[in-house]
Amino acid sequence: MSEKKKETEVYAGFEQGPIRPPSEAGSLLIRVTRNCPWNRCRFCPVYKGTRFSLRPMEHVLADIDTVHGHLSKLQAHAAGGPVTRDMVMHAGKDLAGPDLDALHATLHWMAHGMDSVFLQDANSLIMKPDNLITVLRHIMERFPWISRITSYARSQTIKGIPDDRLQAMADAGLNRIHVGMESGCDAVLERIQKGVTRDVHILAGQKVKAAGISLSEYVMPGLGGRDLSEAHAMDTADALNRINPDFIRLRTLALPQHTELYGDWQAGHFDKCSGEEVARELLGFIMALEGIQSTLTSDHVLNLFETVAGRLPEDKSQMIAEIQSFLDLPEHGRMMYQVGRRMGLYRGMKDFKDEGRRQRVAEACQRYNIRPDNLEEVLDDLMRRFI
Repeated sequence: MSEKKKETEVYAGFEQGPIRPPSEAGSLLIRVTRNCPWNRCRFCPVYKGTRFSLRPMEHVLADIDTVHGHLSKLQAHAAGGPVTRDMVMHAGKDLAGPDLDALHATLHWMAHGMDSVFLQDANSLIMKPDNLITVLRHIMERFPWISRITSYARSQTIKGIPDDRLQAMADAGLNRIHVGMESGCDAVLERIQKGVTRDVHILAGQKVKAAGISLSEYVMPGLGGRDLSEAHAMDTADALNRINPDFIRLRTLALPQHTELYGDWQAGHFDKCSGEEVARELLGFIMALEGIQSTLTSDHVLNLFETVAGRLPEDKSQMIAEIQSFLDLPEHGRMMYQVGRRMGLYRGMKDFKDEGRRQRVAEACQRYNIRPDNLEEVLDDLMRRFI
């Protein structure tokens, strides 16, 4: 959207976008941009059919002021005590549309401790640096007690931000950035049309770290398919070793039917890994992480092991052992674990030892005729329901 068009855009009230990281579930969501400026990744279903736009800075500031106004009124009525249902009903009785949405966002934030703010949508750092710094400062002026302001950002965008401007963003309050690395393998990045190279991922990550901003890098096990699985694991681990991010977050590949990569799979152009193959890839990936002090998290329902998580290097052997214990199971046991995980019964291998849960999985396998030869079809269907 052109600057001239943004200047003439009429403020329509408070906005929130559809997406935020799981770790930002309790954050106040402030929409800085709409949708994704790249929007070409072949695995991603999120913003397809939408147009990217920058919100005018003044509109973002107005959203912040709206939440601040609701918060101030509720706190004044509570007079240091809890906010009651009657107070909420009174605050919302004459509100509708975006104003009511802002009240709901305020209440949600209050219920979760009012500790953090997340800037939406997919790449807020594409905003002009000085404008974004103004937004960050305004957030800190209105809510000076918060401990974290976070945003998604593309590596390509970070590459283009001068180091002094990135440092100024950090000084203004931006203290965590989430980057969708997905892979550190150029062949994988090209195939999925990520619009970035391995070297740019590394440079961007190093720039964020140099600015003193906490960095979360998202990695997608399975994204390389069978032919690039090993290269995907090894090159991604090597890229992360060069960055030393604060967090490595796993997001296992799933293929929603309305993505281009799903079409590639159906046409035979992408050979998707099985669950066991993803587990072997993940094992090799973790084994190759060296010389870093990152926290690896598996905080997503699509991951086969929620319990493969911990601090590197001290928890590395524990994570390796968790995956290896799955791979050491006989074929029937590996099938049972995967079905139980997709049913929501297992977080990790410790849960697999629970006889009651195993019985429920066995009954489900019998009822729905789940066998090793149709397992991947069943799991694909279950995983698509989680997206």
